[in-house]
Amino acid sequence: MGADIPKQFVQVNGKPVLFYTLEAFEQHPMVDAIELVCIEGWEDSVRAWARKYGISKLKWIVKGGASGQESIRNGVFGLEGKCQADDVVIIHDGIRPLVDPAVLDDVIIKARQFGNGVTSMPYNEQIFLVDAERPDSTVKYIPRETLRRVATPQAYQFGLLDEKYHEAFEKKIGIYGSSYTNTMMTELGVRLFFAAGSDRNIKLTTPGDIEIFKAMIAEQRPFAEC
Repeated sequence: MGADIPKQFVQVNGKPVLFYTLEAFEQHPMVDAIELVCIEGWEDSVRAWARKYGISKLKWIVKGGASGQESIRNGVFGLEGKCQADDVVIIHDGIRPLVDPAVLDDVIIKARQFGNGVTSMPYNEQIFLVDAERPDSTVKYIPRETLRRVATPQAYQFGLLDEKYHEAFEKKIGIYGSSYTNTMMTELGVRLFFAAGSDRNIKLTTPGDIEIFKAMIAEQRPFAEC
């Protein structure tokens, strides 16, 4: 992002990005409580902002880890003793602030029905495989009809989530590099179920993304769902 603070705390129209995200969960009637996995040293600021923006569902703040998967693991383990096995836990990136309520509805419904639900969208570009013998060329492609783009929010029944994070870190499976809960689950043999997605569910990673976000909240146009 090029900022001197973590990108989730960059302010847009005077409000940290994270709190646009938290407001979506605060306002959703099917969300009972929020646990935030937070960069160490920002906890007091988060609590102060939560009071300012009325995030009353924020119940717990857990210290982040050295990687994304360690941070999610800390969050999952932090819910032990607080959640029942069939409670639905939603995992979401703090820097995806445009969370469609209908998407949250669907990931929760799918998780209740199947044990998990992952937001997804069709892949609309052509994907070609690099030829190993001629890396500047290709002779194979993957039909885009067979592909889905998966992001967050993702929802899992807590019993499954807790069991698989213990298994993953004990066996060192699905916890390295760009691994996330969804990829970890499939590596551990779990079938994932697609839920609704939104083309507004952008991830803010560059200054250009911030400008797109500003334009999108200014437009307040309807969500496009799939």
